[in-house]
Amino acid sequence: MARTRRHFTDEFKREAVRLAEQPDTNVSRIAQDLGLDPSVLRRWVGQMRGGTWEPAPGKPLKSAQQQEIEQLRRELAKVKTERDILKKAVGYFAKDQT
Repeated sequence: MARTRRHFTDEFKREAVRLAEQPDTNVSRIAQDLGLDPSVLRRWVGQMRGGTWEPAPGKPLKSAQQQEIEQLRRELAKVKTERDILKKAVGYFAKDQT
């Protein structure tokens, strides 16, 4: 059975991280109370601590700069893949002529 991907609001994620970072709390217990897998909550905490997410409420979770970096990384990966395919094609056709 395929599970549908759930989407959470930025504020929900911020609040979940805030709860998980309280002193004397158990991340697994907080995740269970919120209906999350503990690994998801740990990843959110890591993203917040790593500076990937904006902690301030009322702002987008990812800054415009972070969104642009992610988009450029995806684009670069695509271009590298295309380049590698073209290199292989050139090698294949160069062998074919000899």
